Amino acid sequence: MGDVLPRLRKRIQKVRNRKENIGEQNTKAALIDPLLAALGWDIEDIDEVSREYRRKPQDNPVDYALFMLRSPRLFVEAKGLEKDLSDRKWISQILGYATVVGVEWCILTNGDEYRLYNAHAPVDVEQKLFRVVRISESDQEEYTLETLDLLSKEKMGDNLLNVLWKAHFIDRHVSQALGELLQNEDASLIKLIRKRTPELVPSEIRESLKRADITIDFPVVSVSSQSADRETEHEEAQTVEVIEKGEGKQKILNIPGVQVIDLIRANLMESPLKLEKEYKGSHLEAEIQQDGTIVFDGDTYRSLSLAASYARKSIIGAPAGRKYPQTNGWIFWKYHDPQTGRLEEIDVLRQRYLTGQSQSPR
Repeated sequence: MGDVLPRLRKRIQKVRNRKENIGEQNTKAALIDPLLAALGWDIEDIDEVSREYRRKPQDNPVDYALFMLRSPRLFVEAKGLEKDLSDRKWISQILGYATVVGVEWCILTNGDEYRLYNAHAPVDVEQKLFRVVRISESDQEEYTLETLDLLSKEKMGDNLLNVLWKAHFIDRHVSQALGELLQNEDASLIKLIRKRTPELVPSEIRESLKRADITIDFPVVSVSSQSADRETEHEEAQTVEVIEKGEGKQKILNIPGVQVIDLIRANLMESPLKLEKEYKGSHLEAEIQQDGTIVFDGDTYRSLSLAASYARKSIIGAPAGRKYPQTNGWIFWKYHDPQTGRLEEIDVLRQRYLTGQSQSPR
């Protein structure tokens, strides 16, 4: 993403310097498709990125529907670069369709500005807007990168958007409540202040509040602030990550929830099972063993995510202050599904396990 944004910014500036309208189709090809690809979506796989998506033939199409586990997770409605996105009819169009289909998150974009909406939020249309970023605004690049990264295939799989939305939703309501207390000279607020300052009378407190210039501001909740505690806990759990070789002992990683061994015991897979991943031009392979461990590059791991993290590390290195890049192995690794004949995310098997779709032994 860090390499893609400057290129897109140059394209946007070039078009605007020419003062020409490039239209919706050129906007998609030159600005939106490259961004989706950089976010990890396979734009050439129609099972993952469906253009002009209709749930029913009579429905109006949405420009992009991004799928995970064969269900649409994110809608993207595109307009030409020259278009102003504040037109309420466009907003209502995509939110209405997303609500009917059951898709929670929507993007309205002209290739530069990206407006992220929560279609399911029980609030007015204007309040469904979560974040707005513009690629052309280089002074906001860190915030733009973080926001767009929330739309990546990996982050959508981790459901991080919903965590951040909850904090945003709560902060907005608390801010509104505090504002109303101050604006309306609420009796309970005045009583509370007088309790702390008994030397003042209520009329003095009211006059003081009228003179006060009070701003209620909540900082934007970042990915790091919401995930820091979970990552720390995750990191501590992984102080025993890799099974040591040649020392006659095993380091066991205890992961709650569904584990690979559960899928093997439910006859959802036969081991050894080959795993694959095309990542940044490299072909990565791993293998699930009979005991549920995963072998990658000669080392054995107790979780798909840990194996995926070290697989990514072998290509891009580790981020500052971490041993490896955090990775959701269930959507990182793929396998050849005998039912479909295609490469599928290993999470397909986990979902079958969760819904009780076990297979009989062969």
